Amino acid sequence: MEPRNDTDISAFLLLGFSEDPELQPLVFGLFLSMYLTTVLGNLLIILAIISDAHLHTPMYFFLSNLSFVDICFTSTTVPKMLVNIQTHSQAVTYAACIAQMYFFTLFIGLDNFLLAVMAYDRFVAICHPLHYTVIMSPRLCALLVLVCWFLSVLQALLQGLMVLRLTFCTDIGIPHFFCELKQMVQLACSDTFPNDLVTYLASVLLGGGPLAGILYSYCRIVSSLCAISSSQGKYKAFSTCASHLSVVSLFYCSGLGVYLSSTATHSSHSSAPASVMYTVVTPMLNPFIYSLRNQDVKRALRSLFGGKA
Repeated sequence: MEPRNDTDISAFLLLGFSEDPELQPLVFGLFLSMYLTTVLGNLLIILAIISDAHLHTPMYFFLSNLSFVDICFTSTTVPKMLVNIQTHSQAVTYAACIAQMYFFTLFIGLDNFLLAVMAYDRFVAICHPLHYTVIMSPRLCALLVLVCWFLSVLQALLQGLMVLRLTFCTDIGIPHFFCELKQMVQLACSDTFPNDLVTYLASVLLGGGPLAGILYSYCRIVSSLCAISSSQGKYKAFSTCASHLSVVSLFYCSGLGVYLSSTATHSSHSSAPASVMYTVVTPMLNPFIYSLRNQDVKRALRSLFGGKA
Protein backbone atom coordinates (compact mmCIF):
# COMPACT_ATOMS: atom_id res chain seq x y z
CA MET A 1 0.00 0.00 0.00
CA GLU A 2 1.51 3.32 -1.11
CA PRO A 3 1.74 6.23 1.35
CA ARG A 4 -0.94 8.86 0.91
CA ASN A 5 -1.37 12.39 2.13
CA ASP A 6 -3.38 12.65 5.32
CA THR A 7 -4.30 16.15 6.43
CA ASP A 8 -6.40 14.83 9.33
CA ILE A 9 -3.59 12.94 11.07
CA SER A 10 -4.32 12.83 14.81
CA ALA A 11 -1.18 11.32 16.35
CA PHE A 12 2.46 10.38 15.89
CA LEU A 13 4.46 7.51 17.34
CA LEU A 14 7.64 8.26 19.30
CA LEU A 15 9.79 5.20 18.64
CA GLY A 16 12.38 6.19 21.26
CA PHE A 17 15.50 4.11 21.84
CA SER A 18 14.40 0.51 22.14
CA GLU A 19 11.16 -1.43 22.07
CA ASP A 20 12.65 -4.25 24.15
CA PRO A 21 10.44 -4.59 27.27
CA GLU A 22 13.42 -5.69 29.36
CA LEU A 23 15.27 -2.43 28.69
CA GLN A 24 12.33 -0.13 29.41
CA PRO A 25 12.73 -0.11 33.25
CA LEU A 26 16.44 0.68 32.86
CA VAL A 27 15.75 3.55 30.44
CA PHE A 28 12.97 4.84 32.70
CA GLY A 29 15.15 4.82 35.82
CA LEU A 30 18.11 6.41 34.04
CA PHE A 31 16.15 9.28 32.54
CA LEU A 32 14.10 9.85 35.69
CA SER A 33 17.27 10.19 37.79
CA MET A 34 18.86 12.56 35.24
CA TYR A 35 15.70 14.67 35.04
CA LEU A 36 15.35 14.98 38.82
CA THR A 37 19.05 15.86 39.11
CA THR A 38 18.65 18.55 36.43
CA VAL A 39 15.60 20.13 38.06
CA LEU A 40 17.02 19.98 41.60
CA GLY A 41 20.48 21.24 40.60
CA ASN A 42 19.24 24.20 38.57
CA LEU A 43 16.61 25.04 41.16
CA LEU A 44 19.28 25.19 43.87
CA ILE A 45 21.35 27.55 41.71
CA ILE A 46 18.32 29.85 41.31
CA LEU A 47 17.49 29.78 45.03
CA ALA A 48 21.13 30.42 46.00
CA ILE A 49 21.34 33.45 43.71
CA ILE A 50 18.03 34.89 44.96
CA SER A 51 18.87 34.38 48.65
CA ASP A 52 22.42 35.81 48.59
CA ALA A 53 22.70 39.58 48.05
CA HIS A 54 26.35 39.19 47.01
CA LEU A 55 25.17 37.28 43.92
CA HIS A 56 22.85 40.04 42.72
CA THR A 57 25.20 40.89 39.87
CA PRO A 58 24.76 40.72 36.07
CA MET A 59 26.74 37.48 35.78
CA TYR A 60 24.54 35.62 38.27
CA PHE A 61 21.39 37.27 36.93
CA PHE A 62 22.12 35.69 33.55
CA LEU A 63 23.08 32.41 35.25
CA SER A 64 19.74 32.23 37.07
CA ASN A 65 17.94 32.78 33.75
CA LEU A 66 20.04 30.04 32.14
CA SER A 67 19.17 27.64 34.97
CA PHE A 68 15.46 28.40 34.57
CA VAL A 69 15.67 27.81 30.81
CA ASP A 70 17.53 24.52 31.37
CA ILE A 71 14.70 23.29 33.63
CA CYS A 72 12.11 24.19 31.00
CA PHE A 73 14.29 22.79 28.20
CA THR A 74 14.53 19.35 29.79
CA SER A 75 10.88 19.41 30.89
CA THR A 76 9.67 19.66 27.29
CA THR A 77 11.03 16.22 26.34
CA VAL A 78 11.81 13.91 29.26
CA PRO A 79 8.45 13.83 31.16
CA LYS A 80 6.51 12.81 28.05
CA MET A 81 9.01 10.04 27.34
CA LEU A 82 8.73 8.79 30.94
CA VAL A 83 4.93 8.77 30.71
CA ASN A 84 5.06 6.80 27.45
CA ILE A 85 7.39 4.21 28.99
CA GLN A 86 5.23 3.88 32.09
CA THR A 87 1.99 3.53 30.10
CA HIS A 88 3.59 1.31 27.42
CA SER A 89 2.42 3.72 24.75
CA GLN A 90 4.34 5.47 21.98
CA ALA A 91 1.53 7.74 20.86
CA VAL A 92 1.61 11.52 21.04
CA THR A 93 -1.21 13.63 19.64
CA TYR A 94 -0.64 15.94 16.71
CA ALA A 95 -1.30 19.04 18.83
CA ALA A 96 1.00 17.84 21.63
CA CYS A 97 3.75 17.05 19.11
CA ILE A 98 3.54 20.53 17.58
CA ALA A 99 3.57 22.09 21.05
CA GLN A 100 6.58 20.01 22.12
CA MET A 101 8.45 20.95 18.95
CA TYR A 102 7.65 24.64 19.49
CA PHE A 103 8.84 24.77 23.12
CA PHE A 104 11.92 22.69 22.36
CA THR A 105 12.89 25.13 19.59
CA LEU A 106 12.12 28.06 21.89
CA PHE A 107 14.26 26.91 24.81
CA ILE A 108 17.22 25.70 22.76
CA GLY A 109 17.25 29.12 21.11
CA LEU A 110 17.16 30.78 24.53
CA ASP A 111 20.10 28.65 25.68
CA ASN A 112 22.04 29.78 22.64
CA PHE A 113 21.29 33.49 23.11
CA LEU A 114 21.88 33.49 26.87
CA LEU A 115 25.30 31.88 26.45
CA ALA A 116 26.19 34.68 24.02
CA VAL A 117 24.94 37.34 26.46
CA MET A 118 26.98 35.77 29.27
CA ALA A 119 30.06 35.84 27.03
CA TYR A 120 29.48 39.56 26.43
CA ASP A 121 29.18 40.07 30.19
CA ARG A 122 32.56 38.38 30.75
CA PHE A 123 34.07 40.44 27.92
CA VAL A 124 32.99 43.70 29.55
CA ALA A 125 34.11 42.53 33.02
CA ILE A 126 37.63 41.61 31.87
CA CYS A 127 38.28 44.07 29.03
CA HIS A 128 36.50 47.11 30.54
CA PRO A 129 36.53 46.50 34.30
CA LEU A 130 36.39 50.19 35.28
CA HIS A 131 33.23 50.77 33.26
CA TYR A 132 31.60 47.40 34.06
CA THR A 133 28.96 48.65 36.49
CA VAL A 134 28.05 51.50 34.16
CA ILE A 135 27.81 49.37 30.99
CA MET A 136 26.12 46.34 32.55
CA SER A 137 23.36 48.28 34.27
CA PRO A 138 20.25 46.47 35.55
CA ARG A 139 18.25 48.06 32.74
CA LEU A 140 20.62 46.73 30.04
CA CYS A 141 20.67 43.25 31.64
CA ALA A 142 16.87 43.08 31.65
CA LEU A 143 16.76 44.38 28.07
CA LEU A 144 19.25 41.74 26.89
CA VAL A 145 17.17 38.94 28.45
CA LEU A 146 13.98 40.35 26.89
CA VAL A 147 15.66 40.46 23.47
CA CYS A 148 16.72 36.82 23.92
CA TRP A 149 13.13 35.83 24.68
CA PHE A 150 11.74 37.88 21.77
CA LEU A 151 14.09 36.38 19.19
CA SER A 152 13.58 32.84 20.50
CA VAL A 153 9.78 33.14 20.53
CA LEU A 154 9.82 34.61 17.04
CA GLN A 155 12.05 31.84 15.69
CA ALA A 156 10.04 29.05 17.34
CA LEU A 157 6.75 30.56 16.15
CA LEU A 158 8.01 30.79 12.57
CA GLN A 159 9.24 27.19 12.62
CA GLY A 160 5.94 26.00 14.12
CA LEU A 161 3.84 27.81 11.52
CA MET A 162 5.98 26.32 8.74
CA VAL A 163 5.31 22.81 10.07
CA LEU A 164 1.56 23.47 10.32
CA ARG A 165 1.40 23.98 6.55
CA LEU A 166 2.74 20.46 5.90
CA THR A 167 0.68 17.36 5.19
CA PHE A 168 1.83 14.01 6.53
CA CYS A 169 1.83 10.45 5.19
CA THR A 170 0.58 7.29 6.84
CA ASP A 171 4.12 6.69 8.08
CA ILE A 172 3.82 8.52 11.41
CA GLY A 173 6.69 6.90 13.32
CA ILE A 174 9.25 9.44 14.62
CA PRO A 175 12.61 7.69 15.29
CA HIS A 176 13.25 9.84 18.35
CA PHE A 177 12.15 10.22 21.97
CA PHE A 178 10.59 13.63 21.30
CA CYS A 179 9.05 15.57 18.40
CA GLU A 180 12.09 17.13 16.82
CA LEU A 181 11.67 19.65 14.00
CA LYS A 182 13.92 17.86 11.50
CA GLN A 183 12.28 14.47 12.10
CA MET A 184 8.77 15.87 11.63
CA VAL A 185 9.70 17.62 8.37
CA GLN A 186 11.17 14.37 7.02
CA LEU A 187 7.80 12.63 7.56
CA ALA A 188 5.91 15.16 5.45
CA CYS A 189 4.49 14.26 2.05
CA SER A 190 4.21 17.86 0.83
CA ASP A 191 7.01 20.12 -0.40
CA THR A 192 9.49 20.76 2.43
CA PHE A 193 11.83 23.14 0.58
CA PRO A 194 10.42 26.27 2.33
CA ASN A 195 10.85 24.55 5.71
CA ASP A 196 14.43 23.54 4.90
CA LEU A 197 15.19 27.08 3.73
CA VAL A 198 13.77 28.69 6.89
CA THR A 199 15.61 26.19 9.10
CA TYR A 200 18.89 26.84 7.27
CA LEU A 201 18.55 30.63 7.51
CA ALA A 202 17.58 30.43 11.19
CA SER A 203 20.58 28.20 11.91
CA VAL A 204 22.98 30.57 10.15
CA LEU A 205 21.59 33.84 11.51
CA LEU A 206 20.22 32.93 14.95
CA GLY A 207 22.61 30.04 15.61
CA GLY A 208 25.81 31.20 13.99
CA GLY A 209 25.37 34.82 15.13
CA PRO A 210 25.55 34.09 18.88
CA LEU A 211 28.40 31.63 18.32
CA ALA A 212 30.35 34.28 16.39
CA GLY A 213 29.70 36.72 19.25
CA ILE A 214 31.00 34.19 21.79
CA LEU A 215 34.15 33.53 19.76
CA TYR A 216 34.78 37.26 19.30
CA SER A 217 34.30 37.92 23.03
CA TYR A 218 36.77 35.22 24.02
CA CYS A 219 39.31 36.35 21.42
CA ARG A 220 39.23 39.80 23.02
CA ILE A 221 39.37 38.25 26.50
CA VAL A 222 42.44 36.17 25.59
CA SER A 223 44.20 39.22 24.13
CA SER A 224 43.44 41.16 27.32
CA LEU A 225 44.75 38.32 29.48
CA CYS A 226 47.99 38.26 27.52
CA ALA A 227 48.50 41.91 28.40
CA ILE A 228 48.36 41.14 32.14
CA SER A 229 51.89 40.83 33.50
CA SER A 230 51.35 38.74 36.64
CA SER A 231 50.44 35.06 36.34
CA GLN A 232 48.22 35.36 39.41
CA GLY A 233 46.27 38.16 37.75
CA LYS A 234 45.84 36.07 34.60
CA TYR A 235 44.57 33.10 36.60
CA LYS A 236 42.12 35.23 38.60
CA ALA A 237 40.76 36.88 35.45
CA PHE A 238 40.42 33.60 33.54
CA SER A 239 38.80 31.80 36.48
CA THR A 240 35.84 34.21 36.25
CA CYS A 241 34.93 32.87 32.81
CA ALA A 242 36.20 29.27 33.04
CA SER A 243 32.80 27.88 34.05
CA HIS A 244 31.00 29.69 31.24
CA LEU A 245 33.60 28.52 28.73
CA SER A 246 33.09 24.93 29.89
CA VAL A 247 29.30 25.18 29.46
CA VAL A 248 29.70 26.78 26.00
CA SER A 249 32.07 24.02 24.90
CA LEU A 250 29.76 21.30 26.20
CA PHE A 251 26.67 22.83 24.56
CA TYR A 252 28.12 23.46 21.11
CA CYS A 253 30.33 20.35 20.95
CA SER A 254 27.40 18.08 21.85
CA GLY A 255 25.14 19.81 19.31
CA LEU A 256 27.84 19.54 16.64
CA GLY A 257 28.34 15.88 17.56
CA VAL A 258 24.64 15.16 16.98
CA TYR A 259 24.77 16.85 13.58
CA LEU A 260 27.94 15.05 12.47
CA SER A 261 26.77 11.64 13.70
CA SER A 262 23.46 11.88 11.85
CA THR A 263 25.20 13.15 8.70
CA ALA A 264 27.91 10.50 8.73
CA THR A 265 25.55 7.55 9.20
CA HIS A 266 22.64 8.99 7.13
CA SER A 267 20.33 7.41 9.70
CA SER A 268 17.59 9.12 11.67
CA HIS A 269 17.79 6.48 14.39
CA SER A 270 21.41 7.33 15.24
CA SER A 271 20.51 10.91 16.22
CA ALA A 272 18.25 9.85 19.12
CA PRO A 273 21.00 8.52 21.44
CA ALA A 274 23.33 11.34 20.40
CA SER A 275 20.67 13.97 21.16
CA VAL A 276 20.58 12.87 24.80
CA MET A 277 23.90 14.68 25.29
CA TYR A 278 22.63 18.20 24.65
CA THR A 279 18.97 17.70 25.62
CA VAL A 280 19.47 15.94 28.96
CA VAL A 281 23.14 15.61 29.98
CA THR A 282 24.22 19.21 29.31
CA PRO A 283 21.42 20.85 31.39
CA MET A 284 22.16 18.33 34.15
CA LEU A 285 25.90 19.14 34.24
CA ASN A 286 25.55 22.93 34.11
CA PRO A 287 24.78 23.36 37.86
CA PHE A 288 27.77 21.20 38.77
CA ILE A 289 30.08 23.14 36.45
CA TYR A 290 29.00 26.48 37.92
CA SER A 291 29.06 25.36 41.55
CA LEU A 292 32.07 23.05 41.93
CA ARG A 293 34.69 25.69 41.06
CA ASN A 294 32.74 28.78 42.09
CA GLN A 295 33.37 29.81 45.69
CA ASP A 296 30.59 32.43 45.62
CA VAL A 297 27.96 29.86 44.67
CA LYS A 298 29.33 27.38 47.24
CA ARG A 299 29.09 30.03 49.94
CA ALA A 300 25.56 30.93 48.90
CA LEU A 301 24.49 27.28 48.99
CA ARG A 302 26.02 26.77 52.44
CA SER A 303 24.29 29.94 53.63
CA LEU A 304 21.00 28.79 52.10
CA PHE A 305 21.01 25.44 53.89
CA GLY A 306 22.62 26.85 57.04
CA GLY A 307 20.03 29.59 57.30
CA LYS A 308 17.20 27.10 56.96
CA ALA A 309 18.79 24.83 59.55
